[in-house]
Amino acid sequence: MQAWTLDDIGSPLTRESLPDPVVRSGGVVLRMVAVQVPAYTRVLVEGGRGGIATPTVLGIGGTAVVEEVADDVTSVRPGETVMCTGFLRSGRTAEPEEVLLGWTGIGGRGASTPTTDRMRSVWRTGTFAERALMPASTVLALPGAEAHPRPEELAFLPWLSVAAGAIERSGIAPGDRVVVLGGSGQMGGAAVLLALARGAARVVAVGRDAGSLERLAAVDPRIRAVRSTGDRSSDAAAIREAAGGDAEVVIDALGAVPTPDLTMAGFDVVRTDGTLVLLGGVRQELPVPYGEVMRRRVTIRGSWMCSEETALRVWRQVQSGVVDLSSLEVTAVGIDDPAAALDRAERSRGLSIVALTF
Repeated sequence: MQAWTLDDIGSPLTRESLPDPVVRSGGVVLRMVAVQVPAYTRVLVEGGRGGIATPTVLGIGGTAVVEEVADDVTSVRPGETVMCTGFLRSGRTAEPEEVLLGWTGIGGRGASTPTTDRMRSVWRTGTFAERALMPASTVLALPGAEAHPRPEELAFLPWLSVAAGAIERSGIAPGDRVVVLGGSGQMGGAAVLLALARGAARVVAVGRDAGSLERLAAVDPRIRAVRSTGDRSSDAAAIREAAGGDAEVVIDALGAVPTPDLTMAGFDVVRTDGTLVLLGGVRQELPVPYGEVMRRRVTIRGSWMCSEETALRVWRQVQSGVVDLSSLEVTAVGIDDPAAALDRAERSRGLSIVALTF
C-alpha cells in the first residue's frame, strides 16, 4: 500500500510503499476513503504542534470501509462505512489517559506517561494511507454513509464531531446568541454550522481572514462576521455590537495566537450566567479575573475530542440535512504528492478544506 510517512519531526512528509496492515486482536483494517488534511499539517510536521512517536504513518481521522476485523471485535463489521476518530482511551475510568493516533495530542495534563507511550507504540500508524490498522474503539459505524453522494465531504465529519463536543458542553439553547472565536478557521467553521443547527438566533464568527469570513457570512442570514484587530477592547466592542449584546455562549476555536487578547475579548462579552468553552489550540495563559467569574457566574469549560454518541449524532444531522454541508468547498488530492497537498492545505481556510481521497 501507499502511505505518507514521517521519519522524524522536522523531516519531510514522504510517500512510501509499505506492507498492507495485518489485523490483530482488538483491531480493524480499514480501506481509507477520505481524510482531511488540516491547514496546520505542515506546522505539525515541522515540530510546531508538539511531539509525536516517529517514524509513523501520519494522519488523523477520516472515513473508511472496514476490510477486516479481529475475532474479538463486534462494534463494526466488514463492508461497513465508518468514521475513524484516532482518539484512543486507556480504559481506566479512575485514571483516564487519552492520545491521538498518527497525530500530536495527549489528553489530561498533556504530558507523556508510560501508559500513553505504550498506547502510541502498540497502535503506531495514522490514516494518510490507502489502508490503516486501528483499534476498534476508535472506529464508529455510520449507517447509510455508503449512499452519501459526495464521500469526499465526509472527511470533515471528525472535525464536525470535535466541534460538536464543544457545542454540547456549552449548553446552547434555541434562540441563544453565540460567538465563535476563530470562525475563519476550519474548526471554527464547523462550530458555526453546528450552532446554527442547534437553533442559535445569531452566530458571530470572529477571525482574521476576511475572505473566509465573507464566505461564512453568506451561508445563513443569522451569521455576522467580525474581523479581529488584536486589540481586546476594540474586538469586544465589535463582537458585542454584532451579537446585539452580550452572548449566552462563546466558543473559542482559535489556533496558535501571539497573545490571549482575543480569547479574553470573548470572555468580556459572555453574559451573566453564560458559558465560555475552550476548544482551540491557544498556547497562552489566560488572565481570568476571579471576581468577574464569580459575580457574573460565568462557566468556563474545556472541550477536547468527543464521545462516540456525539459523533453519531453529527452523522445523523448531516445525513438528514440538519447540518448542511453544501457550503463546504472540498479540494480532493491524491496520495502521490504529499508536499503539494500540504501546500494546498496550508492555504485552506474555514469551510474550504483539503481531503486526501482514495
